[in-house]
Amino acid sequence: MEKKTHKLIDQRLCGKVVEIKEGYSRVELETTEEMVADEKGLVHGGFTFSLADYSAMVASNHPYVVLARANVKFIKPVKLGDKLVSIAKVVSSDGNKKTVFVEVFKKENGKETEKVFEGEFLCVELEKHVLDK
Repeated sequence: MEKKTHKLIDQRLCGKVVEIKEGYSRVELETTEEMVADEKGLVHGGFTFSLADYSAMVASNHPYVVLARANVKFIKPVKLGDKLVSIAKVVSSDGNKKTVFVEVFKKENGKETEKVFEGEFLCVELEKHVLDK
């Protein structure tokens, strides 16, 4: 399936799409030095959120999708060098609104291990670009 949204996103900061199907996406991100918030190597939570948000947008896969609301939970810390995988699934649709449930896991040896984040994202598919008049 072709990705129709967020075509210019920086994959180093938001993740790389590794799987996309109708109402589903899987996006992976390797944490880097630019994401670190302190001397212990803690990755700023905004990068985990960005990965999850991007994954939700790709699961919606509409050219003009925007985020209207998010209810999220940070479960465990992420540190420099962690590999993350975000799995997003559309769980309900109401006209141009889609509710997407997203889980982010650490990935070790090719498998998801511990969950670090989860959230429900309300995605709205607009008729035209949000910046168009």
